Amino acid sequence: MPSILLISTLNTKGEETAYLRDRLKALGSEIITMDLSMQEGSLWKAEIPPRNVAEAGGGKWEEILSSTDRAKSTEVMIRGAIKKAKELWERGEIQGVIGIGGSTGSLMATEVMRALPFGVPKLMISSTAALPGLSTRYIGTGDIMLFHSVIEISGLSDLLKNVLDRAALSMHEMARGQMSSIRTDTDRKRIAMTMLGPCEGCAHRVREALEREGLQVIGFSAAGIGDRAMDEMILQGLFHGVVDLAPGGIGEHMFGGMRDAGPQRIEAACSVGIPQVITLCSVNHLTIRKSKYKPSDYQRPMYHLDRYRTWLRTTEEELYNIGKEFGKKLNRAKAEVVILFPQKGWSSVDRPGNPTYNPEQDRIFLKGLEENLTNNNIEIIEVDANLEDKEFSDALISAAKRLFLNRKE
Repeated sequence: MPSILLISTLNTKGEETAYLRDRLKALGSEIITMDLSMQEGSLWKAEIPPRNVAEAGGGKWEEILSSTDRAKSTEVMIRGAIKKAKELWERGEIQGVIGIGGSTGSLMATEVMRALPFGVPKLMISSTAALPGLSTRYIGTGDIMLFHSVIEISGLSDLLKNVLDRAALSMHEMARGQMSSIRTDTDRKRIAMTMLGPCEGCAHRVREALEREGLQVIGFSAAGIGDRAMDEMILQGLFHGVVDLAPGGIGEHMFGGMRDAGPQRIEAACSVGIPQVITLCSVNHLTIRKSKYKPSDYQRPMYHLDRYRTWLRTTEEELYNIGKEFGKKLNRAKAEVVILFPQKGWSSVDRPGNPTYNPEQDRIFLKGLEENLTNNNIEIIEVDANLEDKEFSDALISAAKRLFLNRKE
């Protein structure tokens, strides 16, 4: 019999939450309800009432009731809810989490869900799931299932009951069903790999070669969210090594690109001590929003991937500083790191004849990197090929086999 954490604001969604709770119980699930209300008016008492949530978040319920600072109160409640949810999960008292709400309720509940590990069933019933910009905020880097209610969650109409019935069935089956294990103590090592369209050929060859050796290769789109998620999952201990084909999110974070992967990009593998093979797809380009172009950006060499996306060539100063940042981050690595430097372009679009192709300038990255590296566990290999050439893939595969297959855990 699965036990499910149900997150809601009972002062505004009490009747609807009670119906969802009862449907889940009728299916055979045990329910622990967490109330994130920030005002009085709950129709029934939750197993984890808002007073307890507020106290877990370092606040006082009375202060939240009297406060006019909604943002501050929300942060206290989210902090407390995350603490409570993690405790339940770590004690093995829940097998899944479901939430119900509008904009505020969805933002709060999904932040709690994202704090739980990958693989925990998570389902959010939201009347605002389809609003532009909100769905990406709800999901973020989490493995969250968004259930768009379409209609407002207000009053138990036949239509809303149908929505809640379907959500209850989905959650119950996920929480009680047999799923593939995500434990790492299996015979097949897991390798995380960042991927991007302009290095798809390399990614394909590397994945197939490593899988023939018995490794599992799990890909992540390096567009700012997937690579962030990869780093979070590395910290959860889900991987034995990393093939980082496209670490461009580091430079994007430094200079305001759309593929910004956050300030900790690449540091997770360094801190947990798993080996890394790193190359440089897209690191010499930036994807700045056109609405944020400076006058000087229009003077840069640029490559138009399509009508929506344009890659801007990094300047010499930017490329040096990106190399410098790589060096500072990789100095923290506790395991072996191999960096492969493609001498004839860093992606399929980085070829002779394209306006951003400049292999001589690419070497400035190496200057910034080498001047700031102090870690003896890091090896730099230059390859006389484009990153998408078979010769380069072969060199990368050879390095990956050496690090991942011969290493004792």
